[in-house]
Amino acid sequence: MTSKIIKQMQNIHLRCALRPSICPAASTLDQEMPPTTGLLPGETVVREGKAAILFPSANEVFYNPVQEFNRDLTCAVVTEFAREQMARRGVKVVVPGEKERVVVNLADEKKEETEMQTGEEGGEEPVVTASVGERCKNGLRVLEGLAASGLRSVRFALEVPGLRSVTANDFSSKAAALIARNAQHNGVTHLLQASQRDASMLMYEMRGKKDRYDVIDLDPYGSPAPFLDAAVQAVGEGGLLCVTCTDMAVMAGNSGETCYSKYGSVSIKAKYCHEMALRIILHSLDQRAGVYQRYIHPLLCVSVDFYIRVFVRVHTGQAMVKNSASKQALVYNCVGCGSFHLQRLGKRTTQGNHIKYSAATGPPVGAECEHCGHRHQLGGPIWGEALHDVSFVQKVLSAVSGNPSRFGTARRIEGMLSMVTEELEDVPLYYTVDNLSSTVHCSTPPLLQFRSALLHAGHRVSLSHACKNALKTDAPPRVLWDVMRCWEKVCPVSPLLALSPSPSLSLSPPSLALPLSSLQACFDVREDANPQSRRRHLTRFQENPEPFWGPKARANAGYDTLINTNPVLDP
Repeated sequence: MTSKIIKQMQNIHLRCALRPSICPAASTLDQEMPPTTGLLPGETVVREGKAAILFPSANEVFYNPVQEFNRDLTCAVVTEFAREQMARRGVKVVVPGEKERVVVNLADEKKEETEMQTGEEGGEEPVVTASVGERCKNGLRVLEGLAASGLRSVRFALEVPGLRSVTANDFSSKAAALIARNAQHNGVTHLLQASQRDASMLMYEMRGKKDRYDVIDLDPYGSPAPFLDAAVQAVGEGGLLCVTCTDMAVMAGNSGETCYSKYGSVSIKAKYCHEMALRIILHSLDQRAGVYQRYIHPLLCVSVDFYIRVFVRVHTGQAMVKNSASKQALVYNCVGCGSFHLQRLGKRTTQGNHIKYSAATGPPVGAECEHCGHRHQLGGPIWGEALHDVSFVQKVLSAVSGNPSRFGTARRIEGMLSMVTEELEDVPLYYTVDNLSSTVHCSTPPLLQFRSALLHAGHRVSLSHACKNALKTDAPPRVLWDVMRCWEKVCPVSPLLALSPSPSLSLSPPSLALPLSSLQACFDVREDANPQSRRRHLTRFQENPEPFWGPKARANAGYDTLINTNPVLDP
């Protein structure tokens, strides 16, 4: 009988934590209670980073250990964003494990030193510091729209300095109750507030300039499309918007019409589908932001495991929004040889201090592919500008590599970000060496030799974090096929394969309609053909961490092992 009374009191306290209007003393009780709570029947504790999260064993999908990389990377990015934002507000963030502030650009260091000296000489108060776990009066306001267990929000509160508040929202009442318990269990109720709202409605209500959040994180099960319109309005000026997409089947070309209905872009099946997915979500964000005279600036966009993750800043400016059309592009993809061409939607011409906007001219290809004679597919529109802000990525990379004990996946973050900094910023999409070789029916050239051949020909080339065998290059498709022809002379096509019907017949010298290039590829390996991330053997691509490690099943909203519902407290 006593245990039943205790259980009822626990349920009442959880309801009060979620509905302060019902129990005005809830906040006082939270402050007086110890930072840890007892486990309910069937609950387990999962530790990640500095957080210890309570999970109902009946609904294991609340936690996917493979997503630890996602959460670690987000904490690293938000920390660096907070460092920049709080420096403008005269607050210096303090991260445990960092001996001193990580500096990549010496100019930034001198600028900050000058600002600090000016403050001291002027007789102003010394620079205020903000530590993790402390509430900062002028700090950032963070919203996690789809928080589930609240793990990510708890980690924000425990690991990211310079925060004023963290709102962990979920539409499920039981998930919201779990968030409240996890906040209490980790002793962060002074920073983290649980919310049970429809995420879109919550963000729509916070569209006012004084109500907007500094950081909004959306990590839904599947597509984030229903929340994007509200998100681009509810994030503050220059605020950070973090979005995850796990509907990769749609974004990678399996259902182009569905992709268009969600993101306003047609996806196509191609070897570069993972980078194209990144550019599709950026196009969708920029298009929705443009409706409200806002535009995006990507900081970091990565394709990881079974999902993509983008971090963008959102700004307001009517003049800058006019550039949006020239930032988008259509993709013409050959179904035979895989050659692709981009066609910008708009044209921007600078004449002194005047910028002229006009319609783009095209198409860039003929009715048939000039290399193999096959037809083209039309995909997009997609984001045609850079995916990353390299200077920002370098700061995050330096902070992570200088404090490797902070994150469990620090080695992989270092490898991934190192590859990102090496990518060609102005070259959208990529080819894969194995697909080029498969088209010509020849053996695959070693990656370093093929990269060296393009470098010897005077073109730029880089790898891509999105695909292990990818090549990003400013060389036109004609040069790539010329290099493959030269390689085919070194490793001739098998006579049996040469008789099979494929694009290789049109790509081979005897049947090519266009005059052959005079390019004589040199396959001598150059030192600069091997990037630093590869030389240092960094962990660039994740091996399968465990069996069946992909996305888990959708959460079961009907589980009843978390708490017993008290009908008296239901609204």
